[in-house]
Amino acid sequence: MTKATALFCDIGGVLLTNAWGKESRRKAAEVYHLDWSEFEALHEPLMPMLEEGRISLDDYLDRTVFHSSRAFSKEEFRRFIFSQSQPHPESIEILLRLAQSKRYLLACLNNESLELNLFRIERFGLRELFSVFLSSCFLGLRKPGEAIYRKALQVTQRAPAESVFIDDREENVEGARRCGMSAIHYRDANQLRRELGAMGIEM
Repeated sequence: MTKATALFCDIGGVLLTNAWGKESRRKAAEVYHLDWSEFEALHEPLMPMLEEGRISLDDYLDRTVFHSSRAFSKEEFRRFIFSQSQPHPESIEILLRLAQSKRYLLACLNNESLELNLFRIERFGLRELFSVFLSSCFLGLRKPGEAIYRKALQVTQRAPAESVFIDDREENVEGARRCGMSAIHYRDANQLRRELGAMGIEM
């Protein structure tokens, strides 16, 4: 196996909780008394556009929540969305140690809307971990489409054989593997540490 020189890592589900996943949306529907079926039906076609940076979070909220008069403000709902982000400290510590070792290029490769991505980078100090942020909202591409992995390799000038991708979703892991990258299907921090070690990646 070619020695790894670059690690590409997801954020939601690995380093942090998911930014605006189904669990958070269902909680929002309960807290704010939204019709869940209607909310999800409006959400689904807009999510790709939101994550690819083609619409703003305000546009998304206007079309999914605030198309009707509400007893709460858009700003209150935005704060709720942002509050759903929580850290996974053990996984963050692994990436921090890898970053501090300076042996590898560390790049974020995730699907996330612009506003949430910028908030999470700042709030959780992710610039200490990553040298580059290859988020869907910046590239206009999403996982598991092969184009985003190929673009990530082009931007960082890394060969697939020297690149490792980490993600909690099997379909995203398979997308990376189809492009020739090694990949780890993340389950927990201990498993991540073991699999990195098995690949010869030193912390």
